[in-house]
Amino acid sequence: METLTSSQRFLNACWQKPVDTTPVWFMRQAGRFLSEYRAIRAHHTLLEICAQPELAAQVTLQPVTRLGVDAAILFADILLPLVPMGIQLEFAAGEGPVIHNPIRSAADVAALRPVEPRESLANVLAAIRIVRKELDGTTALIGFAGAPFTLASYLIEGGSSRNLLKTKRMMYSDPQSWRRLMEKLAQVIADYLSAQIDAGAQAVQLFDSWVGTLTPDDYREYGLPYSKSIFAALQNKGVPTIHFGTGTASLLPLMKEAGGNVIGIDWQTPLDWAWKLLDHQVAVQGNLDPVAFYAPEGELEKRVERVLRQAGGRPGHIFNLGHGILPDTPVDQVKRVVDLVHEWSYQPVE
Repeated sequence: METLTSSQRFLNACWQKPVDTTPVWFMRQAGRFLSEYRAIRAHHTLLEICAQPELAAQVTLQPVTRLGVDAAILFADILLPLVPMGIQLEFAAGEGPVIHNPIRSAADVAALRPVEPRESLANVLAAIRIVRKELDGTTALIGFAGAPFTLASYLIEGGSSRNLLKTKRMMYSDPQSWRRLMEKLAQVIADYLSAQIDAGAQAVQLFDSWVGTLTPDDYREYGLPYSKSIFAALQNKGVPTIHFGTGTASLLPLMKEAGGNVIGIDWQTPLDWAWKLLDHQVAVQGNLDPVAFYAPEGELEKRVERVLRQAGGRPGHIFNLGHGILPDTPVDQVKRVVDLVHEWSYQPVE
């Protein structure tokens, strides 16, 4: 097979078409493990970077230059669309995101404002246009947003949470407010991702990072309909969609029902088992444990080989982690994995 560009390789895999070698990118590849990023963060907060398209574009491009990955993912944050909705968001040092006016009542839900992303999130869209121009078609650009369940959980909890007590309490005790909140979020995210595609994103990923806390029955009732509405709204946009969650082994068939050309597989789930569960009807992304980067070289190689072996060379595998790169990950180990994946990829099955 002729050699493909990184962009062609990634997009072909999303559509389950043959590739010359397995494409690879990493969640959180533009971040704290890169010295180039830390140099920028020494002078700017995360929200300041997101607000300045040139800086956001610069950070987005850093791992492409440094690592040779097949796709760039836009530097932004899943919580950005909440700000124009009227949410007071802060990234506190050592604490992560903090929401100062959490959603706790029907009145709070009613007060959330509609969003026109082409106006209130114009900086994000400008960064996409800059990155596409810089990449010049050689490497694919992925846009993204948070799924309604995960965003709702942040909104209700006021930040990160282990058990989502407040979130599930609203789900169970005030289903009407929950439904209205999720409908508002789904509309904002569908419009936001559509605007990202129009600005130049060649694929988009929906992050449902906290959905693994739900049982399948709860996901079907409280999460699936709203993610499904987003994927349905994007169906005719002509770009592949990626559906990502963690702790989702029991939810994979339902996530497939909700939508996405590509389903993310977390590192706790065997990739071959997961793909079979999905009837090989969608592409899959994953699923190296992020901590594997800290392993000795021989152990790391064994784990990379295992993921590729489980994929079996079947068209539609995108090599990634089961979650994001950790802040102090050795950069040389990440680059080594990119090279190994490109070197070792199996031939497509008949």
